[in-house]
Amino acid sequence: MEETVAIGCVVKLDRGFPLVRLEDGAELRCKHATSLVKGERVRAVIGDRVRVSFAERNDKALIVEVLPRSRELVRKDPTERAVPQVLAANFDRVIVTQPSVEVNMRRLERELVLAHETGAAVSVVLTKADLAESEDEVERVRERVRALVGADVETLVVSEAMPESVEAVRALVPEGTTAVLIGRSGVGKSSLVNLLVGRDVQETGTVRETDGAGRHTTVSREMVAIPHGGYVVDMPGVRGLGLWDADAGIGVAFADVEELAEQCRFRDCKHENEPGCAVRAAVERGDLARERFESYVSLKRETEVVRERREQARWMQREQAQAGLRGSRRSGGAAGTGGSAGGRKTSAASSKMRRNKSGRGSGGSSWRKYGQ
Repeated sequence: MEETVAIGCVVKLDRGFPLVRLEDGAELRCKHATSLVKGERVRAVIGDRVRVSFAERNDKALIVEVLPRSRELVRKDPTERAVPQVLAANFDRVIVTQPSVEVNMRRLERELVLAHETGAAVSVVLTKADLAESEDEVERVRERVRALVGADVETLVVSEAMPESVEAVRALVPEGTTAVLIGRSGVGKSSLVNLLVGRDVQETGTVRETDGAGRHTTVSREMVAIPHGGYVVDMPGVRGLGLWDADAGIGVAFADVEELAEQCRFRDCKHENEPGCAVRAAVERGDLARERFESYVSLKRETEVVRERREQARWMQREQAQAGLRGSRRSGGAAGTGGSAGGRKTSAASSKMRRNKSGRGSGGSSWRKYGQ
């Protein structure tokens, strides 16, 4: 039976097989072609455009090609020393979610670096405003977050009791675009998706009355259509946010610190004890918050460690490849001389005959010549 080849988009990833929606609207469960993943370990992620092959006789289609990506959300694989893990692809905006009643500034900084590294538009949405003690408290939190993220990153507060706040977030995802939601478990991502869609399409967990934290419920990555809008990707809560090639993201998330760093006396200033450090001077004057400075230094150091590990991994790969090549040459050399102890005995006998003909002992120059 003849196979059909078509282009589609990965719209759901769970513990089973990727769900691909074709351009005609049909949806297929797929598995990866062995030739695609062998060696390169390529896997389609949510948002990927893929080429699939399928036939009626098969219960699953085959992903035979992952098409080039416009952008990627990447973190360092928590199970590997120096391997990137792509979480999503081909999106237009990253929406970082934090609960307004308990904003984790250090994590927010890390999330902003990862978001900016993608090259997509970045926004911050503060959820669970209805759990705050007062509107004044919510406003104080928003101003604090705005001071951290900068004027270029829109910061919104959303509450089920304020329909206009939901519309403001919905406006971030117009028709023809895709936004990715990131944030730790329990911050209200699934509840936000339900508000944007206008009905319960994502399961939400019970909420503790003490801090408003929800139970982890999202176990899959899924593209959800917003009525009269684009798509939003609800990502499972990610605990580890290890940085990968994040210099550009740090440069955007900490643009104020980078601008100060350009004024340092030494171009390679580490902002430790070097004379003429403009960054440390700003901290001592109170112009730059010490907490923000420490986060910047920590993230830069982490990025440098990842870069060094990547170089070590490349070096080890080269060494292994060269060792394999040397082993192949030695095997070939052994085969050329007989490939056995018999061959070595013949060679030794020939050397003895040459020594006898030369009339010199083992200490003579002729022996050194033949032994070389």
